[in-house]
Amino acid sequence: MRVVFAGTPDFAAAALQALLAAGHQVPLVLTQPDRPAGRGMTMQASAVKQLALRQGLIVHQPPSLKDAAARQPIIQAKPDVMVVAAYGLILPRAVLDMPRLGCINIHASLLPRWRGAAPIQRAILAGDTETGVTLMRMEAGLDTGPMLLKESLPIAGSETAETLHDKLAALGARLIVQALPRLEHGNLGGEPQPAEGVSYASKLEKAEAALDWRRPAAELDRAVRAFNPFPGAVARIDGQAIKIWRGEPVSGKGEPGIVLAVGNDGIVVACGEGALRLTELQKSGGRRLPVADFLRGFSLGPGQRLELQAD
Repeated sequence: MRVVFAGTPDFAAAALQALLAAGHQVPLVLTQPDRPAGRGMTMQASAVKQLALRQGLIVHQPPSLKDAAARQPIIQAKPDVMVVAAYGLILPRAVLDMPRLGCINIHASLLPRWRGAAPIQRAILAGDTETGVTLMRMEAGLDTGPMLLKESLPIAGSETAETLHDKLAALGARLIVQALPRLEHGNLGGEPQPAEGVSYASKLEKAEAALDWRRPAAELDRAVRAFNPFPGAVARIDGQAIKIWRGEPVSGKGEPGIVLAVGNDGIVVACGEGALRLTELQKSGGRRLPVADFLRGFSLGPGQRLELQAD
């Protein structure tokens, strides 16, 4: 099939790689414009663009698809279908109507739960025990279209956004390769999304990553895992920001934010309910370190207090 592919991050690149490996023609790849990134804020191509260029594919990076001129390359590509995965731009009706078999979205949740921009992180934050991938026929609404294929997987108690992302990316890549032949032969219908169970996964804000020690340890543990690798959960002590990359809930009691114990197995901090043992940390300008290595360069002892979010 002739597939126009639209996507930007690593999640989407996994699907593009799978489509190419399955032998589909990709006459055009749409991806977000290059953005400044890293400490030097140098312009960086998306993961999808990097893959597309390695494969010798044509790349189109319009800032918007509202303009007819920006849509012209899609018309010229004469797609049978458009596959969309974490693209980051709204597709206007004119684009949705272009491919003869429509536009198919690879969405990293079990719709209608977690429609929107950050379904992986929101599922972890909410304490969901399972998630999955839904292939959806796109329409004008936000992730509201009929479901074509859906497959679930469990969310492990130690799952981070990074590890769950990789599992879901692989699942999405497998499902889209399964779906396209069935779509071509008319063997893939569409099931309307149920009206019940709708929730929205709003975009992550860096301010959310500040840990409030008045919350239960179980919630803070989920926050640490959901914000790994971006933007990284943040604690503060004496005005200095420290990123918390790994931790685990443990028994303990004390004033929220007070350090209860310090050792090579972790830094135990009292929470609103229970305590959180911090096992991987990073000070400003430093590297992510196991707690034993972190403590060699950062003095911290029992009785010291980590700031509350509102301090």
